[in-house]
Amino acid sequence: MTFTILTVCTGNVCRSPVAELQLSAALRDIPEVLVASAGSHALVGSGVPPTTLTMCQEYGLDASEHRARQLTEDQIREADLILAMARDHRRAIVEAVPGAVRRTFTLRELARIADLTQGGGFDQIDVDTPPLDISSSMRAAVARAAALRGSVGPVEDQRKLDVTDPFGRSDDSYRRSFAQLIPAVASVAFFLTEAVRDVTARR
Repeated sequence: MTFTILTVCTGNVCRSPVAELQLSAALRDIPEVLVASAGSHALVGSGVPPTTLTMCQEYGLDASEHRARQLTEDQIREADLILAMARDHRRAIVEAVPGAVRRTFTLRELARIADLTQGGGFDQIDVDTPPLDISSSMRAAVARAAALRGSVGPVEDQRKLDVTDPFGRSDDSYRRSFAQLIPAVASVAFFLTEAVRDVTARR
């Protein structure tokens, strides 16, 4: 069974495509994972800006084939994990599909949970029977993260839960956005990889 991750920003031309590409690369050895992206107000059919393309290349990512697509309620319902690039995206997702609330985080929010609990905090929540397959293991990890959401402590500046939107701004804005996004994706990828470590070891 497939575990689907959806990354969401506004136009689907800067932040969410980069998160999609990096997560796909980080989780490429787990074939059950599918990563996609969309925009709450997508520039449908557009590619990434030249600065995004160049910076992606610096990180070994190829964004040349990306084309923006509009976020739909069906995509929200079908995703096992939704990573919003900012709080306003998370809010819009949950307003559209309230049932997605426990599967929806901002990227930096989930990264913070992963970092503060050293890869997921799996020992902090009782689990009856460890899942036996990849997709159910990852879904269990998402559920644990949702349960831990209120226990890792508040963020003094809520803006630290967002990834800066660089679209139409200076090169420095793009660098700042990438500097927030890249390590956050790495933390989330580690979180998910740790969740399935025992399952993959049995293969």
